[in-house]
Amino acid sequence: MTRLTAEQKIQPHWWSKTLAGAILGLTLSYGVVAIFAWFGPGGLDAVAKNQFNMWIISPLWMLVMSFSYLFKTGFKAIFYLTLGNIAVYGVFLVLRWLS
Repeated sequence: MTRLTAEQKIQPHWWSKTLAGAILGLTLSYGVVAIFAWFGPGGLDAVAKNQFNMWIISPLWMLVMSFSYLFKTGFKAIFYLTLGNIAVYGVFLVLRWLS
């Protein structure tokens, strides 16, 4: 068994990982909920769907925030969460344009 090099280890970039999870994780969870709200069962006018949408944001956000600490560096956390945001909002805008 070999030792991991410094580049292979998860780096303790706590501030950048926390900020990435807090800011980009929140926007990512908003995007996922927006896709579900607009294009899920019943659309925006479904009964009690607004309550579900409101309450599901926090668990999604905390899930993303928790997993943001598993990125190797803070830069990678910011980079991949930004890519995730671009993908989610891109899907949302394409679906809005198609409907």
